[in-house]
Amino acid sequence: MGTVKAELHADGRVSIENVPAYRYRHAVSVDVPHYGQVSGDIAWGGNWFFLISEHGMTLDIQNSKALLDYTLAVQQALTNNGITGKNGAVIDHIELFANSEHADSKNFVLCPGGEYDRSPCGTGTSAKLACLAADGVLAPDSIWQQNSILDTQFTGRYRLLKNKHILPTITGRAHICAETTLLLDADDPLLNGVVKR
Repeated sequence: MGTVKAELHADGRVSIENVPAYRYRHAVSVDVPHYGQVSGDIAWGGNWFFLISEHGMTLDIQNSKALLDYTLAVQQALTNNGITGKNGAVIDHIELFANSEHADSKNFVLCPGGEYDRSPCGTGTSAKLACLAADGVLAPDSIWQQNSILDTQFTGRYRLLKNKHILPTITGRAHICAETTLLLDADDPLLNGVVKR
């Protein structure tokens, strides 16, 4: 993967310099049962993403069930048609984009396990920046404001690397929502967990 750097700002925001990101394939089309042809870009931003701008869906939290159904159907269609990331890597994130009144873009991100991201998604925003850079739409060091389905916001910018890769920096806020302590008992026969097959 690579090294990720973090910087804490005085106002509580954090900037993450992510791993190099890039667009792998542009305008990939797939037939999605019950939805028709869907076109998107395949990009790496720390995870593999299929990024869709033209989808006809309303990106609103009240529409989350329909958004989940749609993105799960897209993910299944990609799998069924052998559409993957580099070296056959599974595309495990589907990201929808729409215009936003409060940012450059608003997104909905399907994550592994059929869950969606409450944040604008750091790796997803990195993948989006890679596509914007590849399209020549966003210049290096220009700021991109990315809102989530809940209108939380990250800002992103990038430096251009070799081979059309970028080095994205994502800035946002996070809040601690839990702390936990794991107790490992040497006598526990399942100390190392189980393998699900």
